[in-house]
Amino acid sequence: MEKLFDSELKVMEPLWADGPQSAGELAKRLAASCGWNRNTTYTVIKKLIDKGAVSRSDPGFVCAPLITREEVQRLETDSLITRLFGGSKAQFLSAFLSEKDLAPAEADQLRELIKHWE
Repeated sequence: MEKLFDSELKVMEPLWADGPQSAGELAKRLAASCGWNRNTTYTVIKKLIDKGAVSRSDPGFVCAPLITREEVQRLETDSLITRLFGGSKAQFLSAFLSEKDLAPAEADQLRELIKHWE
């Protein structure tokens, strides 16, 4: 799967949140939330179809997501860790946590996740 750009993620969000919908419905939603015109939305939908992230069916030019939000998050995270931390998840986590104040509940969640992975 190719990287999804911010504009493409704006189209994916309503598809993930509410499921398949027509390109016209997406255009209305993105006009309201982003100020996009119909042509902009249709151009981005075309790019997502070409990348294999969205399917289109007729009648009605209904768009449906072919990838999940979690898949995109995993790909983006893996890419970031590879590019900036030489693939080391430990270095990534260390850098992330060094600048953050964790709430006790968040620290407990992280401990549980690590126990689960062990």
